[in-house]
Amino acid sequence: MSRRDQIKMSEEEIDAFLHERHTLQVATVGASGRIHLVAMWYGFLDGDIAFWTYGKSQKVVNLRRDPRMTCLVETGDTYDQLRGVELVGRGEIVDDREAVLRIGESVSERYTGPVDDQVRAGLAVVGAKRVGVRLRIDSVVSWDHRKLAGAY
Repeated sequence: MSRRDQIKMSEEEIDAFLHERHTLQVATVGASGRIHLVAMWYGFLDGDIAFWTYGKSQKVVNLRRDPRMTCLVETGDTYDQLRGVELVGRGEIVDDREAVLRIGESVSERYTGPVDDQVRAGLAVVGAKRVGVRLRIDSVVSWDHRKLAGAY
């Protein structure tokens, strides 16, 4: 078995990893072809990875022109602990206010705690100028160096 096959995560491991609290690195393509890379907190919309951001942000401008997007979620402080998932696909802009707020609630709950009516009201205010971005995944690459058990 190749090293690549040894460290590859199963679909269940990928799902569990993505549901942990990590930061999503989001890469979009600018007008000049230059990559625009930002870090985002993320949540889920109907099972898909999603985040919310200002409608006039550079990543949204880029995605409206070219929906290609690559995202990376990774963790590990030493080589033997590296884990990550690369998600290649298309960013779908979500303008529906209800869906945008659902994304905001998912992000808030993952990173700051339970969403109650007071938090929901605050999110509605903060989210007024935001859109959602849903990642439509075309391909996935994963790795978990812990599976090597120190054998390199």
